[in-house]
Amino acid sequence: MEITSQALTTCEVAPDGREISLGFVDSSGKRAAVKLPVEQVGALVMTLPTLIEKALRKRFGDDSLRYTYPLGSWTFEQSPDPQTSIVTLRTTDGFGVCFSLQRQQQDELGEAFTNDHDGRTAFQTH
Repeated sequence: MEITSQALTTCEVAPDGREISLGFVDSSGKRAAVKLPVEQVGALVMTLPTLIEKALRKRFGDDSLRYTYPLGSWTFEQSPDPQTSIVTLRTTDGFGVCFSLQRQQQDELGEAFTNDHDGRTAFQTH
């Protein structure tokens, strides 16, 4: 079954926190909702940025395009593991993502921010 969304209407968390509900209006004007377990929502969140980027590149025929968000704030905190820190980046409208960084990654990131570079530096991803 394929449903085309016309508008996103609600986003809710189940009272027990185990499920997320995304409400929308379909192309025929009917209200509907998709309920997903939190684990599936996590997988979806990890997939969406790549899908948005692919869609932009196909739409405009430009492989250099990126879907970017304006940075509103960031926090840097220590995790219980002394070799790992947590960096949270938030947009001006509240969207946020947390990243865990190992000590070596912290050093590399700090160095990247303080050194001149040509914008083509590649970082190893995991």
